[in-house]
Amino acid sequence: MSASLLIIDPQNDFCDIPGAALPVVGANEDMLRLARFMRAAEPRLDDVIVTLDSHPSVAIERTSFWKSGEGAAVSPFTRITEAEVRAGRYLPRDHAQMAAVLAYLHALESGGRYRLMVWPVHCVLGTWGHNIHTAVAEHLANWEAHRQRGSLKVLKGLNPLTEQYSAVRAEVPREDDEQTRTNATLVNRAIPRAGMLIVAGEAASHCVAATMADLFAAMQPEELRRVVLLRDCMSPVPGFEADAEKFFAQAKALGAHVTTSNEVLPQLI
Repeated sequence: MSASLLIIDPQNDFCDIPGAALPVVGANEDMLRLARFMRAAEPRLDDVIVTLDSHPSVAIERTSFWKSGEGAAVSPFTRITEAEVRAGRYLPRDHAQMAAVLAYLHALESGGRYRLMVWPVHCVLGTWGHNIHTAVAEHLANWEAHRQRGSLKVLKGLNPLTEQYSAVRAEVPREDDEQTRTNATLVNRAIPRAGMLIVAGEAASHCVAATMADLFAAMQPEELRRVVLLRDCMSPVPGFEADAEKFFAQAKALGAHVTTSNEVLPQLI
């Protein structure tokens, strides 16, 4: 059976390797397993899509953007609400951004799937941390050379005034930035109209879950049944294990399959 492979954010900064800014426990082994799977499955992979978390160094979800009301640094993994900003507990370092921040938080809390989380500075465009894990990059290059065409690489998170966990769209799409709105090219290419859509990447609790939620919403029942999540090629952010389990349960309830790279490989060869 033929298949497409969707790899979500397989980047150095998410892997538990020296120098990573936001290491996910188990991610390095996930990526090594994924690389082995790619090598074995290469002849059957009709398409490969790679999403890449891609940020400026200063953005609304980063420690570099915020200060406390007393001027102190804000710790990673702090949640910030509109009410707290209005009360002066947390403030943007650039006061000129206050109106935009309040508008964003209001929109996010009115209908978003998350509340604002402050993360360590990670996956800054052009840095080592933004790069694809070495083993995955090697087998991606091998696939491209064999097929004589490129994979689809999707950059997400470039706008500093909205979060973007999902590669499909930002948490609060902006009218002034088309990149934050629905990526129709990604959606159309990822929907499995034939064969399988095999999914791997980091982190299961956040960017994998958010991207797949948006893709699932665009799929018909028969397409949902073609989705295969490689559980051994994705891990949750530490402390968010329950969110990953909820994602797996929801995926299975929709008809998608949750399995391992070793279990799915015989179906391709």
